[in-house]
Amino acid sequence: MSEATAGQLDVVTGAFSYSGAAIARDLLALGHQVRTLTGHPGRAPAGTPIDCRPLDFSDERELSMSMAGAHTLYNTYWVRFAHGSLSHAQAVANSRVLFSAAVSAGVQRIVHVSITNPSPDSPDPYFRGKAAVEQALAGCGVPSSAVARPAILFGGDGVLLNNIAWLLRRLPVFAIGGRGDYRLRPIHVDDLAALCVALGARTDTTVVDAVGPESVTFRQLVETIRAAVGSRSLLVPVPGGAIPLLADLLNVMVRDTLLTADEYASMAAGRADSAGPTTGEIALTDWIAAHGDQLGRRYANELDRHFRAA
Repeated sequence: MSEATAGQLDVVTGAFSYSGAAIARDLLALGHQVRTLTGHPGRAPAGTPIDCRPLDFSDERELSMSMAGAHTLYNTYWVRFAHGSLSHAQAVANSRVLFSAAVSAGVQRIVHVSITNPSPDSPDPYFRGKAAVEQALAGCGVPSSAVARPAILFGGDGVLLNNIAWLLRRLPVFAIGGRGDYRLRPIHVDDLAALCVALGARTDTTVVDAVGPESVTFRQLVETIRAAVGSRSLLVPVPGGAIPLLADLLNVMVRDTLLTADEYASMAAGRADSAGPTTGEIALTDWIAAHGDQLGRRYANELDRHFRAA
């Protein structure tokens, strides 16, 4: 650790959540001070060394004061799907407020977690919104910035792989849209965190895909999970248009949003894949095989985590 970064104060959005928690852990291990902006300040663990401040987009001045003295902002804020009054368009507006507050606070660098293949012309509001946030970052006036673009995250208490395993443990039949030959390039959450912290130590403005060493088809992913958890569920191809309808039925059962129509369409269109160089070390299939005993034992509810009271 260099003398220049020893004790440096950094801000991480959502340091008690998923990717934000992994980034905060790595920063603390380097001897940095960490402050978090969180929408759930009541969830701060007892005795945490992380300074906790509210992520309140309605008060830009307070946000700026909360980032005063920080060198780098690591931004993981986003919404996976629209819920209630919160939409992707609102998340874009909130991100602009956050970046503006960071600049006012004198933050020197922003490391932003985006998504693979964002596009202002995307039919998916998630990918379209991510492109708008990247554009807002580029024009916000921060001295330097870096964008990490992951596709799908796994590891830790990640939702997607766990809930696929949960379904495979319980359903006699698992539906796969079409041939399931659309590819995914997931990255382990710890590899994403290491990449973000490395980007935080740089001074250039850059964009990099955050991807692991394996590109697998969705069917290969499900087959790997099925083998790891010892499931006998029959994998059945169904027309792609049926997947959102089936997901809606499961949503009612689990009181959650398992998969949206836009998420399936984007995955089937290959937006969760990348031809970029590998930036993560942990192989997806090896990790699944090593963690099959734990995967899918309990359902991970996205609405409980982000919208319902703790």
